[in-house]
Amino acid sequence: MKKVKKMEENKSSSQVTFSGLLWSACGGERLIVFTTNYVEDLDPALIRRGMMDKHIELSYCGFQAFKEVAKIYLNINSHDSFDKVGNLLEETKMTPADVAENLIPKSTEEGADFCVERLIKALEQAKVDARLKAEKKESLKAEKEERKKQKQMQNNTDSEVKSTETVTADKVKENNDSEVKCAEKPWLTR
Repeated sequence: MKKVKKMEENKSSSQVTFSGLLWSACGGERLIVFTTNYVEDLDPALIRRGMMDKHIELSYCGFQAFKEVAKIYLNINSHDSFDKVGNLLEETKMTPADVAENLIPKSTEEGADFCVERLIKALEQAKVDARLKAEKKESLKAEKEERKKQKQMQNNTDSEVKSTETVTADKVKENNDSEVKCAEKPWLTR
């Protein structure tokens, strides 16, 4: 039991808080590298000047970066398929690491033609995947809007039913009140 309690104490004391993170980055000559895919979700206090002095965005691969990667891995400066690759890179988002992964020969039998063709196939597949993802996202958005409309219609129907019930209840009450008056004063009956 004592071991479990001590482990829990150690666990809670080893967690980094946001405040602790900010203070650990302050003062002294420290180089801390943060990476994220969602910089817009970071707290502004964390990425302000003085806290993070250098921001480097590693974007998707463009044609010039592709040519550099092709030169490094395949030792080529041009190829018949470069125009096609350039067009696909404009239409598709692919990181330089993914481009390099497709351009690196996996065996001695794989030449530049094979590797560039593999990259083209990967870019075409990424283009299809991106289109399918966008269609799915749009479909989910449309479904959400439809559910919202249905819920609104249901709420309106519920309001109308409650309103009708209230009117009916008021009429029943009026009828009951008049019947009570008639019972109390029989000369008012028709």
